[in-house]
Amino acid sequence: DPFGSLDPRQTVGRIVAEPLAAQGGEGWLTTAAAVPRSEQQQRTAEMLEAVGLRASDASKYPHEFSGGQRQRIAIARALVTHPTLIVADEPVSALDVSVQAQVLNLMQDLQDSLGVTYLFISHDLAVVDLVCDEVLVLYQGRVVEQGSPQTLFTAAAHPYTRALMDAVPHARPAALRRPRWVAMASEPRYEQAAACPFAPRCGWRQPGCADAAPVLRPLGPGHQVACHRAEQVLDAGTPPAAKSIAL
Repeated sequence: DPFGSLDPRQTVGRIVAEPLAAQGGEGWLTTAAAVPRSEQQQRTAEMLEAVGLRASDASKYPHEFSGGQRQRIAIARALVTHPTLIVADEPVSALDVSVQAQVLNLMQDLQDSLGVTYLFISHDLAVVDLVCDEVLVLYQGRVVEQGSPQTLFTAAAHPYTRALMDAVPHARPAALRRPRWVAMASEPRYEQAAACPFAPRCGWRQPGCADAAPVLRPLGPGHQVACHRAEQVLDAGTPPAAKSIAL
């Protein structure tokens, strides 16, 4: 959240340098910190410039910046300690499309220059396809499919992944006319803890889905799926009617 994640009472410099001060314990830009005060100031200025802002912006406050600029400040704060991994939870969902593109391009440029790895969490499949090298699809906290964006967007083998892909709006009339995968309305969950979590909404469910949750298994090079009927789902165009499958 580029608006709620920045303390309006602190200057941008203090916000960005806070992780450096926290490494040493107490105080901001204090000599007691593990990172010396002069180095904190220098790294803060360098990181602001790295994200497309000016070093002089360190004396300003968050309300003086746009949403996209605030997100750049948040990125600078996350990178100032030179981490090897950053968890980015919906980093562009609150931004306009044009600003999203700018922030995503910035993140990719910083990844190339700093060698950082992103764990990118998003519901926007277009963004996932653009920035991710490997994708995990989760349903109720469980990984149901894993693979490259190209694999999942062209050869999804889990009913939930297929439903997600078909939920993406299409501007092409032909795409609107073809049969689409739609997850059924939610039904009561199975009492068995081992049951497949997606089975109550799945058009491919079968009696065994209520007895044992499928494990993640290889389906192809770099492609794993947790579904008893993954091969049939991969080869089929439209799922059978759920009412025709007895539980």
